[in-house]
Parts: sequence; structure tokens; C-alpha cells
Amino acid sequence: MMRLAALQMQAVAGDVAANLARIERAVREAASNGADLLVTPELAVTGYGAGEAVKALAEPAGGDLAARLSALSAETGIAMVIGFAERDGETIYNSALYVDGSAAAVVYRKSHLYGPYERGLFQPERPAACVVDHRGAKIGLLICYDVEFPENVRRLAQAGVDAVIVPTALPASDHDEFIARKLIPVRAFENQIFVAYVNHCGADALFAYAGLSGIAAPDGTMLAEAGRSAEALLFAEIRPADYEASAAANSYLIDLRV
Repeated sequence: MMRLAALQMQAVAGDVAANLARIERAVREAASNGADLLVTPELAVTGYGAGEAVKALAEPAGGDLAARLSALSAETGIAMVIGFAERDGETIYNSALYVDGSAAAVVYRKSHLYGPYERGLFQPERPAACVVDHRGAKIGLLICYDVEFPENVRRLAQAGVDAVIVPTALPASDHDEFIARKLIPVRAFENQIFVAYVNHCGADALFAYAGLSGIAAPDGTMLAEAGRSAEALLFAEIRPADYEASAAANSYLIDLRV
């Protein structure tokens, strides 16, 4: 079992110091509420809409950002999944960083870039199952558009994860609610796992964001939901044993033929 906290956040595009300060406040609040894992949106450190500045603000996976977050994790006792821009030589990735105190950090790089904006800034990684052993639970990492491809979630489910963690930057659109409130619960249901979908809210100079963060259970119900416009810190208990009946009745993974 784990207690998950999800920060729906209004990041300041291009202001790393402000965004890290906001994340730190959320970490401390989440820890005081008994959470053992906090998740932030996609590119929360730089802000999603920072544009070309993302390249200058990108940091190596083993750099100062990871050291600072690992120290904060050790101090507060809470692990984190943080969206950031990763520099590897001359290449920039849209990445998520998992830290848990002094344990080795884990980095996931987005495999499915969305639109010309992302393709102009980042290099996609090959799709792969990024699985993290989190204090006795197994979590899988995806970023935003990745979750809209069922193969990515199924790959993680077949790898035995209990939950898929998805930092996102879902923009406001005529189909944003369909993705956040229908597609995400379906991904959870068809794989009999938890899915945490954690978005930005508000707007920056380039994008308006849908909000609508949520945590879906294996039976397709929503354990926690945020609205469209305001920041929120969501909490949910991740207890796979509570959904054994759902897994038995909807045994997709067992019955899958390829």
C-alpha cells in the first residue's frame, strides 16, 4: 500500500526557482498528510510553456536538481516524481525524475512527443517499460501523450506494476475532459492497475491547461479529482488488494492473446 499525493500546479514558465519553491511546499504538505510519494506535472521544474528557454534550463539527470530533490526527499521522508527538462550532452529530453532519499534516482524519458512544439525542443526516447520499486510497490512511469497509446500502459501492466504515474501538460481543448475523465479510467480498468494523471492548471504565454488531474482505480472509479482552474493537492490510498474482485472479473492480462 502507498499513499499518493498529486500536485495540480500552476507553474511559472521559465522560473525554476519559483517552481522548485512551489514543489517544496507541496512536498512538505504531502508529507505532513502521511503521503509517501508526491507527483508533479510534466516539465514542472521549467514550466511546460517556457519555449526555447527550456534548452538553457535543462539539467543532467545526475546534476544539482537531482541532488537538491534527493536531499529534500531524505529530509521529509517522501519520494517524488518530478517533471523536468533533461540535458544529455547536446540532446534535450522531456523527462520525469524519481527520487527517494539516498537511493539511486530513476529517470524516464518521454517516448511520444506531442505536436511541433515538443518535437522542436526534445528528442524522443524509444518506448520501454520504466518500472520503479517504490517501498514495496511497483510503479511505472509515462509522460502525458504516452498514456494515450494503450500499448505503453499495457507494457507496464505486463511488467507487473501496481500503478502508472503520468505527469502531464494536457492543454484546454474540446476533448480534454474525454481524455482526463474517460480515457484515463479506461486505461486503469483495461489493465487492472491504478493510474495517476497529474496536470498543470492556469495558463502561460503559450498554452492554457485543462487541469482535471485525477487518480483512477483498477475498477475505473476515480479516487481523487481536481477541477479545471485551481491548484490542488490530491491524495489517494493505493491498495491493490482492495480490487482483487475487479481483477478476477475483468482478467484482461491473463486472457490476452497476441
